[in-house]
Amino acid sequence: MMQSLREQQLIEPLLRYLHEDRPFFGICVALQALFDSSEEAPEESGLGIIPGRVKRFDTELAVPHIGWNGIKVHQPSRIFHGFSGQEKLYFVHSYHVETTHTADVLTTTNYGCEFVSSVQKGNIIATQFHPEKSGKAGLKLLENFLDTSREAVIPQSCPAETKLAERIIACLDVRSNDQGDLVVTKGDQYDVREGGDVRNLGMPVELAQNYYEQGADEVTFLNITAFRDFPLEDMPMMEVLQKTSEKVFVPLTVGGGIRDFTDCNGKFYSALEVASEYFRSGADKISIGSDAVLIVEEVLKTGKATGLSSIEQIARVYGNQAVVISVDPRRVYVHAPDDTPHPVIETEFPGENGEKYCWYQCTVRGGREGRDLDAVTLAKVCEQLGAGEILLNCIDKDGTNSGFDLELINLVKEAVTIPVIASSGAGCPEHFLEVFTQTDAEAALAAGIFHRKEVPIGQVKRFLQENEVEIRTC
Repeated sequence: MMQSLREQQLIEPLLRYLHEDRPFFGICVALQALFDSSEEAPEESGLGIIPGRVKRFDTELAVPHIGWNGIKVHQPSRIFHGFSGQEKLYFVHSYHVETTHTADVLTTTNYGCEFVSSVQKGNIIATQFHPEKSGKAGLKLLENFLDTSREAVIPQSCPAETKLAERIIACLDVRSNDQGDLVVTKGDQYDVREGGDVRNLGMPVELAQNYYEQGADEVTFLNITAFRDFPLEDMPMMEVLQKTSEKVFVPLTVGGGIRDFTDCNGKFYSALEVASEYFRSGADKISIGSDAVLIVEEVLKTGKATGLSSIEQIARVYGNQAVVISVDPRRVYVHAPDDTPHPVIETEFPGENGEKYCWYQCTVRGGREGRDLDAVTLAKVCEQLGAGEILLNCIDKDGTNSGFDLELINLVKEAVTIPVIASSGAGCPEHFLEVFTQTDAEAALAAGIFHRKEVPIGQVKRFLQENEVEIRTC
């Protein structure tokens, strides 16, 4: 960011503006830029408005720090007018500010350490969290900033120590029906047809807005349509993102077709260009599925990364937190660990022939094709390439309503240091409690039970709260 400001000759005008103490609101990296320097780019100087530096989290917790966390307020500010102090706000970052200049620290937050989560210096306010993705609380905070008549306050009930909430994510599988309209659908073991027709569970924008109002912490769109020619021509999905981002103020993830492409005229488009269009349309994170398998296979074959894969390109420009790897594994049973070179587990659920061990085979093409690659290796290599999060599906559990595959989640979670989202198999609130108490997954995703209105999101959150699981309440 600093390099871009310098190249566009914007640093001096920005510094003049800031030194004039005019109203300024910075978000995330814009807070970090107010300080002297950053470990993320040691060769670049910051704006130096506040003494201090930016450093990477040094913690055993998952990094990036992704999700809804609280704030501890240290000085009065009008942006907290009407706040109780118990609000949770959305964070997504790997680096945080470290400063001894406490006079300008507005709030702190706990995540393995106590870090600066917002600053206030005169009319300059900046937050590490994202108000524009923090639901009603975030919108209220921005409204307070714009209204200079609001009284500066410290909320009455700030926590002594903040806690990261477990995330509940609503997933919308989007594809074209036989009439060419984009609809939300859901499959059983990835089969989305019922009676010959694509199962239609609603319209994407309306459902996304409904889940936001119910309290979903994030919304994920997985575009499972076979692309007609080229992802950038898939304008209906772009329109879905644009319209959703006007009404839904939590993070949006989109997956499907984000890859390098050469059109019929021989013109090459990089995965970064494709992803950029989705980001401009309202996406916050990009999900990469089958292409991640092909990328990892090539890395393992050659023994090195090229720096040109979609994972590396997007992470380099937009940050690790912008890249989610969607893994679609299935169980392969073996009688003994030596029967396969892949990492195995001794499972509580033996195979049809009494096999006590299994490994998790990665698949492509919507689960229709298995590869000689396991989910653990895929996750580890993708983390090394720059991915910031793992969306862990399970073909065996998809559509069964029998609960998440806890064995798979624990296996992958132990192998990586980035956050893991559990997916596939949720059928009741108890399944969410299991995944948050029996694994270290940071989030749980569901689709069918929400679409069919079997279990509302609010019911899941109330059940978790009653069982002392940290969640965000609306």
